[in-house]
Amino acid sequence: MERTFSRLVNKLETKGAADILKYASVPGVIPLSAGSPSQEAFPTKELAEIAAAIFQEEAVAALQYNPTEGYPPLRAFLPGWLKKKYGVGGEGDALVLTSGAQQVMWLAAACLVDEGDTVLCEDPSFVGSINAFRATGAKVVGIPVEDDGIDTDALERAMETQPRVRLLYTIPNFQNPTGITMSLEKRRKVYELARRHGVTVVEDNPYGDLRYEGEDLPAIKTFDTEGVVIYAGSFSKVIAPGLRVGYALADKALAEAMGQVKLCDDVHTAALSQMLCYRYLTQYDFEAHLQELRKLYAQRCAFAKACFAKHLAPHGVTCAPAQGGLFLWMTLPQSIPMKDFWTAAVRDHKVAVVPGTTFTVDPDSPIQGFRVNFSAPSYEALEEGFVRLEACLRTFS
Repeated sequence: MERTFSRLVNKLETKGAADILKYASVPGVIPLSAGSPSQEAFPTKELAEIAAAIFQEEAVAALQYNPTEGYPPLRAFLPGWLKKKYGVGGEGDALVLTSGAQQVMWLAAACLVDEGDTVLCEDPSFVGSINAFRATGAKVVGIPVEDDGIDTDALERAMETQPRVRLLYTIPNFQNPTGITMSLEKRRKVYELARRHGVTVVEDNPYGDLRYEGEDLPAIKTFDTEGVVIYAGSFSKVIAPGLRVGYALADKALAEAMGQVKLCDDVHTAALSQMLCYRYLTQYDFEAHLQELRKLYAQRCAFAKACFAKHLAPHGVTCAPAQGGLFLWMTLPQSIPMKDFWTAAVRDHKVAVVPGTTFTVDPDSPIQGFRVNFSAPSYEALEEGFVRLEACLRTFS
């Protein structure tokens, strides 16, 4: 049967990501392309204890339908926890639990963006969010990223010249894919520009707890006194991604609208997952767990940087500084075509990285960067992956 697919499907740019997943799963390929946390980071013993207690004490609640806005104890707990821990949220805000943080982007776009409106985002940026915005029929416009975060001059020009700008999407901490952290000055400027132009900011913070160098910086949401910022968080990188528990903190009217859209989308986030997160946050030492994660990723990042210095730097590849998160962003010399390098690496040398074009608003735009994940592979696989990348580079010299 022949079918004509919807404009929504045709607007999505998923081929690059699908190719990466396909090739990375081929036997013998070392996947430095993953976006996953380390399996060493999962609190499996504690979650097993919690799951057993849940099924002993409140199995029906775990298996029954739950309120769309979230499991009530977790939804009641998180606002105070977020205020104390990050300084975000106020009397005018409400919280909605979501199925991972990516759902926040879809809910925000569905509530605020009509076909033909403009969404601004860092370029490069997380492809899942870019596709969520494209799905609404929005025009997605990329703003360059500098060493200290989004180019605020370019951002201001876009807000002044692009038609019907409704959203700005940003990852201020250890940005995916570049690993860059936005400066305090730029965070203030982003908020002021958005407030002045009536643009809602979606502040995505999946990696903020994984800082292992430097000092924490305040969230953009901490400056928000007028309901300008949606703060998106997730437990995927700090507890477990398979639970699919995220949240949005937004002004009450917007949070209510997001709940209405979520009801039509998936009814509610899995109750058992929310209950696991709630008990883990309230009955175990979550801060001690975060400290262990930071040590784990600091060691892995240092190892990856040493491998880079030994195997890739001598061939003219550069690496952006990383103070946290799960990735390193590396840039090829201009003499090496990115597409040819990526293809040769995975096809001939059996190592997969993520080419920068996967993250750009325009997938045909020239970009020499590629992303390496150091959190998921074993140390042995990580080192061998860099050896194979070096062998690939030698074929271009």
